[in-house]
Amino acid sequence: QVQLVESGGGLVQAGGSLRLSCAASGSIFSLNAMGWYRQAPGKQRELVADITSGGSTNYADSVKGRFTISRDNAKNTVTLQMNSLKPEDTAVYYCKADVTAWDLATLRRFDYWGQGTQVTVSS
Repeated sequence: QVQLVESGGGLVQAGGSLRLSCAASGSIFSLNAMGWYRQAPGKQRELVADITSGGSTNYADSVKGRFTISRDNAKNTVTLQMNSLKPEDTAVYYCKADVTAWDLATLRRFDYWGQGTQVTVSS
C-alpha cells in the first residue's frame, strides 16, 4: 500500500501565495510522475501541474507563470508553489502519484491519490 499525505492548503487573499506539499510513503518500488489536480465545486477535476521523475514539468495554461511544481526524489515529495493566487484558483487540490509497486510477484503501476486539501482565495 502507498499513502499520499498532503499539507499546506488554507485561506489567502487574492495576490497571495501558498505552498502545497505531498509526501508518498509505503511499498514503493519507484515513483514515476507526480502531479497536482484540483476540483472546484460543480466542476470536473483538472490537471494543475505534473512532473516526471526526471524533472520535466507540465502546467495548465491557467497557472503558467504563477505556479511552480518541484519534487525531491530522495524524500518522495512533490511541492506546488502557488503565487499571485486568484479567486478562480479556489478548489480542493489533490496530489496524484504514478507508482510502481509489487503486486504479489509482479511489478505493476498504480495511480494513488491524496485526500485533498482545500485552497480558498478571497477577493
